[in-house]
Amino acid sequence: MNAVIRLLSGGRTGPAVDMRYGLQAAAEWLARAQDATGCGGVSAYYDATKRQWAGAYPETTGYIIPTFLRYAQFSGQGDYRERAIRMAEWETAIQLPEGGVRAGTLDSTTMVPTIFNTGQVLFGWLSAWQQTRDARFRDSALRAADWLVAAQDPDGAWRRFASPFAVHAVNTYNTRVAFALAKASQVLQEPLYLDAAVRNVQWALAQMQPNGWFQNNDLEDNDRPLTHTIAYATRGMLEVGLIAGNDAFVDAAARVARAVAQTPRGDGALPGRLDSAWRPASRWTCVTGNAQMAIIWQRLAAETGEHGWKPAAEHANRFNLSIQDVAATDSAVRGGMPGSYPRSGGYMRNRYPNWAAKFFMDALMLQLQAG
Repeated sequence: MNAVIRLLSGGRTGPAVDMRYGLQAAAEWLARAQDATGCGGVSAYYDATKRQWAGAYPETTGYIIPTFLRYAQFSGQGDYRERAIRMAEWETAIQLPEGGVRAGTLDSTTMVPTIFNTGQVLFGWLSAWQQTRDARFRDSALRAADWLVAAQDPDGAWRRFASPFAVHAVNTYNTRVAFALAKASQVLQEPLYLDAAVRNVQWALAQMQPNGWFQNNDLEDNDRPLTHTIAYATRGMLEVGLIAGNDAFVDAAARVARAVAQTPRGDGALPGRLDSAWRPASRWTCVTGNAQMAIIWQRLAAETGEHGWKPAAEHANRFNLSIQDVAATDSAVRGGMPGSYPRSGGYMRNRYPNWAAKFFMDALMLQLQAG
C-alpha cells in the first residue's frame, strides 16, 4: 500500500508551511496576477513553460472579489478591499448588454455570454454591493441574475449559453450558478432567484446515482470527472439547501462529500479524477479540487456540528500547503498554486491558475477562523 501511495503522490512532499504565511503568500500572488493585466481583472493563470501571464479572466475574477474582501477583514490589510472593488468595477465595465458575462479571457476573440461565468461574477457583484452600497454593483447583479433566470429551461437545467470552451453543453456543476442565484435572493430580496436555484438543484439530483456520483459533471470527461467539478456541484447543492432550508439537498451534498472523503491518498490529497465507483482515475491530484473539498467538509462541520468532517479538510489543506512554493525566486510562481501536482499532471498542466489560489485561501481562512 505504501508503494502505491508513493506512486500516486509523485514522491514525498516537503513539510507544510505555517497556514497564515501560506495564506498571505497566496494573496500576494493573486495581487501580482491582477497587476499583470493592467486592467483591474486578474490573469487567468501563469504559464510556467512559456513564462507568461494569460489575459484577465472575468469568470474567476468575479469570485476572487469575495475572497479578497474576506481577506481584507481577516488580515486587516485594506489594500485587498481596494483591489476587490477595482475588480468589481472592471466586471461592470465589461458586462455584456444583455446582462451576461463573456466566456474565456479578455483577449479571447469569442465574445458570447455564458451561464457559468455569469454566475461566478454574480458572487463578486453581490459582495461588492454589500461592502460599498454602490448602485452600479447592485444594478450589475440584478441584470446578471435576471438574465440567468430568463435563460433557464423549465426543468431547471441550463442548456443554452454553454461555454464554447467546454466539451459538454449540459452540466451538473451549474449548481454553482444556482448557489449564486440563491445568494442573490438573500441580498437583493427577490424570491424568484431562489425558486430558480431550487429548480436547478432538483434537476441536478436527477443526475445523481445511488452512490452519490453525478452524471454530466466534467469539463471534458463525464466518465472521470475532476474533483474540481465534483466540488462545484456539491458545494452548490449544499449552499442552496442551506439557504432554502431544504434538508434533502444538504443530505445529498453530504452523501457526495462522504464518498469523496473515502478517496484521499496517504498524503491527504485527492486523486484528480474519480470514476463512477469513486475509484481513483488519475495519478496526479487537482490542487483546486483539494481546496474546494476542504471547504465543503468544513462547511458541513460548521452547519451540522459533526466534527468528523474536519480531519479530511485539515489533511487536504496540509497537503496543499506542502506543495506551495513560498521561496521561489520567480515572483510569478512564488505563493501560487499549480493546477496539478505533480505540475505536469492532467489539469492545467504546468500552469498556476488563479482559481487554485482563490479556493486555497478560502479553505485556509475557514480553518483558521474555526480555531
